[in-house]
Amino acid sequence: MDRIPFGIRRLDTTIGGGAPPGSVVLLSGHAGAGAREFMYTAAAMNGLAEGGPELFDLYYGGLDDRATTPEEVHYISFTATERQLEREMTLAMDDEIVEESIDNVEFHDLSPEFFRLSPVPREWYADRTRSVSQLGQSQDRKGVPEALGDRLTEHGADSVVVIDSIADLVGAQSADIPFSDVPVLLKGLSRAAHEWGGLVLVHVNRETLDDQQHGQLVDAADGTLLFEWESGGSARARTMVVQQFRGVLSRIEDENIVRFETEIGDAGFDISDVRKIR
Repeated sequence: MDRIPFGIRRLDTTIGGGAPPGSVVLLSGHAGAGAREFMYTAAAMNGLAEGGPELFDLYYGGLDDRATTPEEVHYISFTATERQLEREMTLAMDDEIVEESIDNVEFHDLSPEFFRLSPVPREWYADRTRSVSQLGQSQDRKGVPEALGDRLTEHGADSVVVIDSIADLVGAQSADIPFSDVPVLLKGLSRAAHEWGGLVLVHVNRETLDDQQHGQLVDAADGTLLFEWESGGSARARTMVVQQFRGVLSRIEDENIVRFETEIGDAGFDISDVRKIR
């Protein structure tokens, strides 16, 4: 496996088929600028490759010769439910993509661990299929870092894993982890991911961090994609910049690409134009 596709056709083609195996990529975006749609599309398209190959060919096309789709796709959330995820994905892309891919995206709900030390009533986040005693035992046993680590250790190998969202851990007392530990967690994840050979996408809302905090997360990840709003005249456009990415940024620099213009279409997040140095 030489590359793992992000699931965004034009981006994958530009960077040689996708991300190098073992990459931890930070998706850092301003609200509504496309970072969330990017991770929805990455999860759905990689799930669609197995669940609906004909639709995958229709919406994505043929894979690059250097790329191989992951064995599994996992989506880890600290606050949302699987039903919420599916609903939000249908807002970002055609329903048929979500319907054919969702069974191949395994959802992991860490809300019991995340909310257990918070004032949030247990009935708001408890899994109703489990007894109160089972839920209590689970919460007493594991905090957020340990639960996250267990999921990643079990499912990280040869998989695409989405973490939604590392911003939930920043400054949240219920997460039982200070911010200073978050970059360390990412660095440890990067080390492990190189052994696993998969692709880990870590979402963060840029507005939740100051410049120093953001810089620490960028430094801890293998790659960082910045999703921004750009104003021009009376219109605003979504753009994406590859801030840093070992094994990928050099390809973009060779093409003199400085910024990708993006859009949300039938197939989810997409590249609409490429800006180059003139």
